[in-house]
Amino acid sequence: MSSSSVPKFPELLGRATESAVHLEMRDSYAVDYESEPFARWRQGFRHDPTDRLSWWRPWLDLVQETVRRGVAIRRARIVSEPVSEYIRYEHSGTFTNVAAGEQVRWLPRRRASDLALPGNDFWLIDGRVIRWNHFTGDGASAGGEISTDPVAARLCADAFEAVWERGVPHDEFRID
Repeated sequence: MSSSSVPKFPELLGRATESAVHLEMRDSYAVDYESEPFARWRQGFRHDPTDRLSWWRPWLDLVQETVRRGVAIRRARIVSEPVSEYIRYEHSGTFTNVAAGEQVRWLPRRRASDLALPGNDFWLIDGRVIRWNHFTGDGASAGGEISTDPVAARLCADAFEAVWERGVPHDEFRID
């Protein structure tokens, strides 16, 4: 399926009835919509957890609505240590995902060496629909792709669960 025919996230998560899991395996992303927030973070800006209105955004509304419908949303991130500057940025803002209802775990890459992992980041919806996330070598988005291949879905499900089992919950993962 071409990138232009890949459903947007409101539609993709709107179809979920049980689960949506997301595996991230890069130490740096350079997606357009994060360039300004990342630059501000580099200059010292940090979200104030007590000022929800300042950091709440449409993605978090979508997560919250999806979780309220009974869909479990889990995100696992495999990261190299010491972590990259980008991962520090990502970690500092993850409390917003958690506040919206996502469960997030982090797995140091050294602890993932013996896991069979797919070649790309992905979302897996209800264990059946994969949204592959493709990136260029420098981390820019190269579009998405949808697959319903049951063998690939099983690989993604098994990989995600293996990472989740070993992962450290967000509130316990220290990057100092």
